[in-house]
Amino acid sequence: MNTRLIPTVAFVIAIGIFFGYVAPTWSGSITRERATIAADNQALAAATTYATQQNELAAARNAINPTDIARLTALLPDAVDNVGLILDLNALAARSGIALSNVDVLTSAATTGRSANEAVRAANPVGSVDLALSAVGTYRALQAFLAGIERSQRLLDVKDIVVKGSDTGVYTYQMKITLYWLR
Repeated sequence: MNTRLIPTVAFVIAIGIFFGYVAPTWSGSITRERATIAADNQALAAATTYATQQNELAAARNAINPTDIARLTALLPDAVDNVGLILDLNALAARSGIALSNVDVLTSAATTGRSANEAVRAANPVGSVDLALSAVGTYRALQAFLAGIERSQRLLDVKDIVVKGSDTGVYTYQMKITLYWLR
């Protein structure tokens, strides 16, 4: 009887240890640790992929000619720089023979207020500002000024021109110009 009792008690103790300690530990904390390790491995793989893509993009950017990057930055700068633009327009006007008398930054409800298109504007990487210019000069000077704007390195749109005539050949011009920049 003793020969059967000791193995049976040992078997019952083994089953008790398995269900009392081994199974809860294996399915509890060890499973959580494995899930954490799997999530960390997934994050590590994503970080490695990101670093690889970042290095590829940096190599592609470095392959671009620096003068082309400078021209692109001049075409579509990453800041508004109203003062620099106004100085450039004033210098262009002086070279063209036209005199700028007033420059105003126009603010409209569409650009300052909240509207339904706000999410669309936020998603658009290009921002714009309207400028109102008043100028005085001859028609030839206006043509030279507009040709200078057309050849400008900065991306500008002339939206509206109003000409007030005179008998002397010197006219007053009201222009609306839109300038663009990267947000």
